[in-house]
Amino acid sequence: MNTSQSAPIARAVGASGVQVVEQRHSAEVLKVSTRSRPSAVAGAIAGVIRDSGMAEVQSIGAGATNQAIKAVAIARSYLSEEGVDIVCTPSFIDVAIDDEERTAIRLLVERR
Repeated sequence: MNTSQSAPIARAVGASGVQVVEQRHSAEVLKVSTRSRPSAVAGAIAGVIRDSGMAEVQSIGAGATNQAIKAVAIARSYLSEEGVDIVCTPSFIDVAIDDEERTAIRLLVERR
Protein backbone atom coordinates (compact mmCIF):
# COMPACT_ATOMS: atom_id res chain seq x y z
CA MET A 1 0.00 0.00 0.00
CA ASN A 2 1.27 3.41 -0.91
CA THR A 3 2.12 5.43 2.20
CA SER A 4 1.03 8.67 0.52
CA GLN A 5 -2.59 7.48 0.64
CA SER A 6 -4.80 8.12 3.62
CA ALA A 7 -4.73 5.70 6.53
CA PRO A 8 -6.31 2.32 5.76
CA ILE A 9 -10.00 2.08 6.44
CA ALA A 10 -11.48 -1.38 6.54
CA ARG A 11 -14.90 -2.81 6.92
CA ALA A 12 -15.31 -6.58 7.20
CA VAL A 13 -18.89 -7.66 7.44
CA GLY A 14 -19.43 -10.83 9.41
CA ALA A 15 -21.83 -12.47 11.82
CA SER A 16 -20.76 -10.07 14.56
CA GLY A 17 -21.52 -6.95 12.55
CA VAL A 18 -19.51 -4.54 10.47
CA GLN A 19 -15.93 -3.55 11.09
CA VAL A 20 -13.77 -1.30 9.02
CA VAL A 21 -10.95 -2.99 6.03
CA GLU A 22 -9.37 -0.53 3.55
CA GLN A 23 -10.05 2.36 1.20
CA ARG A 24 -8.74 2.42 -2.35
CA HIS A 25 -9.66 4.66 -5.23
CA SER A 26 -12.47 6.22 -3.17
CA ALA A 27 -14.33 2.90 -2.95
CA GLU A 28 -14.62 1.43 0.52
CA VAL A 29 -13.89 -2.32 0.58
CA LEU A 30 -16.46 -4.53 2.31
CA LYS A 31 -15.27 -8.09 2.94
CA VAL A 32 -18.08 -10.64 3.06
CA SER A 33 -17.90 -14.15 4.52
CA THR A 34 -20.24 -17.13 4.41
CA ARG A 35 -21.49 -16.17 7.89
CA SER A 36 -22.23 -12.54 6.94
CA ARG A 37 -25.85 -11.51 7.29
CA PRO A 38 -27.00 -10.15 3.90
CA SER A 39 -29.17 -7.47 5.55
CA ALA A 40 -26.20 -6.20 7.61
CA VAL A 41 -23.96 -6.14 4.53
CA ALA A 42 -26.74 -4.39 2.57
CA GLY A 43 -26.96 -1.70 5.23
CA ALA A 44 -23.19 -1.20 5.03
CA ILE A 45 -23.31 -1.02 1.22
CA ALA A 46 -26.19 1.48 1.31
CA GLY A 47 -24.35 3.63 3.86
CA VAL A 48 -21.14 3.69 1.83
CA ILE A 49 -23.08 4.50 -1.36
CA ARG A 50 -24.82 7.38 0.42
CA ASP A 51 -21.46 8.70 1.68
CA SER A 52 -19.19 8.21 -1.32
CA GLY A 53 -21.31 6.91 -4.21
CA MET A 54 -19.18 3.78 -4.64
CA ALA A 55 -18.48 0.59 -2.67
CA GLU A 56 -16.36 -2.47 -3.35
CA VAL A 57 -17.57 -5.84 -2.05
CA GLN A 58 -15.12 -8.76 -1.94
CA SER A 59 -15.88 -12.42 -1.33
CA ILE A 60 -13.99 -15.69 -1.57
CA GLY A 61 -15.91 -18.89 -2.20
CA ALA A 62 -19.43 -19.79 -3.24
CA GLY A 63 -21.07 -19.21 0.16
CA ALA A 64 -19.54 -15.78 0.65
CA THR A 65 -20.33 -14.77 -2.92
CA ASN A 66 -23.95 -15.88 -2.43
CA GLN A 67 -24.23 -13.64 0.64
CA ALA A 68 -22.59 -10.74 -1.22
CA ILE A 69 -24.98 -10.96 -4.19
CA LYS A 70 -28.01 -11.12 -1.89
CA ALA A 71 -26.66 -8.08 -0.02
CA VAL A 72 -26.33 -6.05 -3.23
CA ALA A 73 -29.92 -6.88 -4.17
CA ILE A 74 -31.16 -5.88 -0.71
CA ALA A 75 -29.07 -2.67 -0.76
CA ARG A 76 -30.61 -1.80 -4.11
CA SER A 77 -34.10 -2.04 -2.61
CA TYR A 78 -33.02 0.04 0.43
CA LEU A 79 -31.64 2.78 -1.81
CA SER A 80 -34.49 2.70 -4.32
CA GLU A 81 -36.80 3.94 -1.54
CA GLU A 82 -34.65 7.11 -1.56
CA GLY A 83 -34.67 7.42 -5.36
CA VAL A 84 -31.10 6.10 -5.71
CA ASP A 85 -30.37 3.37 -8.25
CA ILE A 86 -27.17 1.31 -8.18
CA VAL A 87 -25.37 -0.98 -10.58
CA CYS A 88 -22.96 -3.80 -9.80
CA THR A 89 -19.94 -4.73 -11.92
CA PRO A 90 -18.42 -8.14 -11.07
CA SER A 91 -14.79 -9.05 -11.65
CA PHE A 92 -12.01 -11.24 -10.28
CA ILE A 93 -9.28 -9.90 -8.01
CA ASP A 94 -6.23 -11.57 -6.48
CA VAL A 95 -5.90 -11.01 -2.74
CA ALA A 96 -3.17 -12.05 -0.31
CA ILE A 97 -4.37 -13.91 2.78
CA ASP A 98 -1.73 -15.21 5.20
CA ASP A 99 0.95 -14.68 2.50
CA GLU A 100 -1.06 -16.84 0.08
CA GLU A 101 -2.63 -15.56 -3.15
CA ARG A 102 -6.38 -16.24 -3.44
CA THR A 103 -8.83 -15.30 -6.15
CA ALA A 104 -11.81 -13.32 -4.91
CA ILE A 105 -14.95 -12.00 -6.54
CA ARG A 106 -15.01 -8.21 -6.61
CA LEU A 107 -18.36 -6.46 -6.91
CA LEU A 108 -18.01 -2.78 -7.68
CA VAL A 109 -21.26 -1.12 -6.64
CA GLU A 110 -21.89 2.41 -7.94
CA ARG A 111 -24.73 4.88 -8.35
CA ARG A 112 -26.30 4.63 -11.78
